[in-house]
Amino acid sequence: MKRWYIVTTYSGYENSVKQDLERRRESMNMTHLIYQVLVPEEVKEVVDKKGKKKEKVEKLFPGYVFVEMEVDKEMDEDAWFMVRNTPKVTGFLGSSGGGTKPVAVPKDEMDAILEKLGLVQKPVFEIYAGDKVIVTEGSFKDMVGEVSVVNLEKETLTILINMFGRMTPMEFPFNQVKKI
Repeated sequence: MKRWYIVTTYSGYENSVKQDLERRRESMNMTHLIYQVLVPEEVKEVVDKKGKKKEKVEKLFPGYVFVEMEVDKEMDEDAWFMVRNTPKVTGFLGSSGGGTKPVAVPKDEMDAILEKLGLVQKPVFEIYAGDKVIVTEGSFKDMVGEVSVVNLEKETLTILINMFGRMTPMEFPFNQVKKI
């Protein structure tokens, strides 16, 4: 399974570490274990002393490089060793040392970072207020209701479900409902 990990580096050397990791994964034949190396950056407009607008590239997480790696229980220790021993890498975030494996970045947090960078698109959700839906998971599975509120920020729907002869509003995440 592919997971993202955060590698700590000396501040200011993030791009150098990224290039070194990409070169080393090719030369050490680890492309099947290390997929992507990413230094999250964004372009900001700044005004200089003369009043001219300029674009400046800023790192979102100075001192950190994100690495997408294969994480099998039987995974080869060489990949961890190769990343840890890349010049200017100080270790993995979430690893306490002593050969322990680091903690992966939670998927929802990494998805938010990738969306902000424009590397992935947020899925389009096409359910609107008034649509009939069916709940696909949880304790209300197979119940049918009508959407009353769509909250795109929280990615939830408020659905009116008939319970005991009364329409009751209930909130569900997008991934637990399907349009009928």
